[in-house]
Amino acid sequence: MISVAEAPGIHPPSGLLDAVDAYELALMANDLEALDAFFAGGDATIRGDAEGLLVGHKRISRFQQGRGGAPQREIESVEVRAIDDDHALVVSVLAPLAGGRGQQTQLWRRAASDWVIDAAHVSGPARAIDPSVWRVVGTPLVAGHPGGALTGCRVAVKDLFDVAGHAVGAGVPAFLAESHPAAASAPAVTALLSAGADVQGIARSDEFAYSIAGRNPHYGTPPNPAVVGGIPGGSSNGPASAVALGQADIGLGTDTGGSIRVPASYQGLWGLRTTHGAVDRGGLLPLAPSFDTVGWITRDPATLATAASVSLPAGDPDAVQLRRFAVCDAVTALADTDVRAAFNDALAGFDGLLEDLDHVELPDGDLLFEAFRTVQAVEAWRAHGEWIAAHPGALGTDIAARFAWASGFGPDEEEAARVAVLAGRAEIERALDGRVLLLPAASSAAPQSTMGADENEKTRTRTLRLTCIAGVAGLPALSVPLLRVAEGPVGLCLVGPRGSDLELIEVGERMAHPRR
Repeated sequence: MISVAEAPGIHPPSGLLDAVDAYELALMANDLEALDAFFAGGDATIRGDAEGLLVGHKRISRFQQGRGGAPQREIESVEVRAIDDDHALVVSVLAPLAGGRGQQTQLWRRAASDWVIDAAHVSGPARAIDPSVWRVVGTPLVAGHPGGALTGCRVAVKDLFDVAGHAVGAGVPAFLAESHPAAASAPAVTALLSAGADVQGIARSDEFAYSIAGRNPHYGTPPNPAVVGGIPGGSSNGPASAVALGQADIGLGTDTGGSIRVPASYQGLWGLRTTHGAVDRGGLLPLAPSFDTVGWITRDPATLATAASVSLPAGDPDAVQLRRFAVCDAVTALADTDVRAAFNDALAGFDGLLEDLDHVELPDGDLLFEAFRTVQAVEAWRAHGEWIAAHPGALGTDIAARFAWASGFGPDEEEAARVAVLAGRAEIERALDGRVLLLPAASSAAPQSTMGADENEKTRTRTLRLTCIAGVAGLPALSVPLLRVAEGPVGLCLVGPRGSDLELIEVGERMAHPRR
């Protein structure tokens, strides 16, 4: 039985210590059925840790199923404070086998058959470096030039960009093992360094950036601080999580089919996909050059605007301000019902900002998506197919299957898809006619990491139908953390005319703070 330290005159209620012992045994054995029984049923039960708060038995159960077991530990000591015969506070000092110390605080209640937990909070030893977020970190890794507009800002660089003296890993250990250190940093990295920002480190990516989920089978899934147990979104998952966790101020990422906008949406961040070709892509490992863009993820619009302004070419001082907006009902319908409701509520609350709002028709979403993903697949296989074929087993199951599918397209299919992309681009620009298209940045809030492969693919497909509009048209797109549903945050996406990147941030800030 667990050894208990008692305050003078305070004794554990009968049966409590047996329950605490049994809970600990179930936790170390990852006995999910027993753990479910220990937490009180209903919607009022709570469990918290450094990643966030879970409210309700169902959410706690889902979290326990998805984490694959708690870290192994021993109980060093236990303090019990009886509230009455049927309630007690139990505080345990934890000694993880991996080192360090932690604490666990639980509110126990005597139920009809046994003791149950109404509330729990766990704190473990802080990680110096989370390897699911970072590949390599420095203090800093590369120092910026002093005195610039970004002095004091820390950058998490996605593991696709050259950083002088470091190899590119692209989320694939076997690829990293064969890569050579870069002689010079990519221009997108250099622009931030020249403005005074420090490169804090190189952050994780989905394998070859061919995903928007953020799950990497080799390094793990980075945490999503906004949604406990939720996936972070990818493929710029490492930079996004580093920013959301406060370990970086700017995430330097790429966006081909939503890889900046989706993690920004899932984690309640600001994320900008730039106009295609506006930022130099030298020193960047490609996925699909027809759609690949550089962009940034931040916690606030001011930092995003500064990062963009030092990286983008000088804008037109006579550019017309963005005052005309559009929505497409068929596009909005691709989002979940609760996301659509939050989106419509947001539009209704913009206090006159959307006086000129039109409903427009865009190209058929299925045809647009098929053309986009075909060209993306052809170019992804062209970029990496030879290496993948020579390294069987180097990729996880999902991405390996995606590349295998990508290898099957012939010249005629590629040509037809490219024609369809060009036609779609022209139709989108004609329909928008300089307006800013408003739409949800993702079809849902961040799904749970326990989501099965089939459901994951359905969510991915629905979100890509939203995000591919900007990709096909080569337009800038901004995710603004404005929407919220029960499961977590969702971004409001603004797709602007070509070259309106900085203006989009200004519009997004006015929407986020309409009375300023």
